[in-house]
Amino acid sequence: MFSAPAGSRMIEFCSGNIRAVNPERAVLEALELAYGTDRPDCAVLLILGVVGHNLESLSRVAARQCPEARILAASCAGVVGRDGPGESMHDIAVMGISGEGFGVAHVDGLLGPTSFSKGVELAQELQQAAPHPVRMVYLLASGIDIANDRLIAGIESVLGPEVVIFGGTSSDQMQGVSSQQAVDGELFQHAALAVGFWDPDLHVVTQASHGFVAVGNPLRVTKAEGNRILELDGQPAWQAYLQRLGLPADATEADTIPIGALAELLPENLARDYGNPHILRVVTHHTPEGGLLYATDCAAGTDLWITVRDEERIFNDVDRMLAAMASAAPDGHLLAVFHADCLARGRRLFQRVIKEELIHRLQMPFLQQGQVPPWFGMYGFGEYARLGQANSYHNYTTALAALYQPAPA
Repeated sequence: MFSAPAGSRMIEFCSGNIRAVNPERAVLEALELAYGTDRPDCAVLLILGVVGHNLESLSRVAARQCPEARILAASCAGVVGRDGPGESMHDIAVMGISGEGFGVAHVDGLLGPTSFSKGVELAQELQQAAPHPVRMVYLLASGIDIANDRLIAGIESVLGPEVVIFGGTSSDQMQGVSSQQAVDGELFQHAALAVGFWDPDLHVVTQASHGFVAVGNPLRVTKAEGNRILELDGQPAWQAYLQRLGLPADATEADTIPIGALAELLPENLARDYGNPHILRVVTHHTPEGGLLYATDCAAGTDLWITVRDEERIFNDVDRMLAAMASAAPDGHLLAVFHADCLARGRRLFQRVIKEELIHRLQMPFLQQGQVPPWFGMYGFGEYARLGQANSYHNYTTALAALYQPAPA
């Protein structure tokens, strides 16, 4: 556990994102963009690296430049920073945190069946050295074989349901093979990394939206164990899923993840808050026996719809989300924005999804004197944000968390 030292320094965030093949150049230039120097004074340095980068190499360079900082890193399929999105194999983003009122923790061995207990362990480690109750958590978790609802429940069992959880899950290039996390240069595949904030003057506003539409008749879960869906409509789940998507039996997650969002029906009150009757789930892996590794626990009897992306709705829902965030924002100074997103969002042009317009639309309302504030975003496997005043896990969304300090009295 790491706790920022006591003192009089206010919490501060600085971010930078860059594209560079060489890990040393990538880290040095990202730090220079964030701080104006490649040797900043920060207590925690967060790194997101697209899978063309080695997290151990990035962490090693970062530790040399920031010898007093804890280095937390995760793999992703792309980054979003103050300079917009980057989707090449060699993009990275960094966010440095300095001051006081926060600490970090991590756990390993995070899998579907262990998700609740690991959430408890993570929260206990966060709270252990905190002089005040931890009020919000930035969470970077493994993206494959994790019951995210159980992880959230484990964290809340220690910190209480009022704690605000935001962030996302690490990914590869949307193939569902492996995702990676690193703590001070040590590499993991099933870890959760967290920054807990207890500063009583810090406020956060979170929102998420997806803009996809459920179509056709649902598939019914007929057999499941935790986050493993074993049968759909009485058939092996992977087989039934591929058939409904119109894919051949030898298809892989690289084929299904971009088009295979599954939708669960929301209660009416949450649907109104979300602006959509369904919440989406991703299938990140399947077992040799044909089971689906789902993103949350899923009980037998659950109906799951195939969905299609609705471009107009994606953009309209972003506008609705931004308006809701603006109305909920406290009077004060915007410190930073944490962003988790899905590669399937944006305008489909030239055989690919173009994201620059959507990111520009997201960042415009947060400009300060014409500048994007510290911004730390990833294209991952999933997103954490509040829904109906409760912590929730989302897939295929844009999820934002804006952190504020109150205005001086």
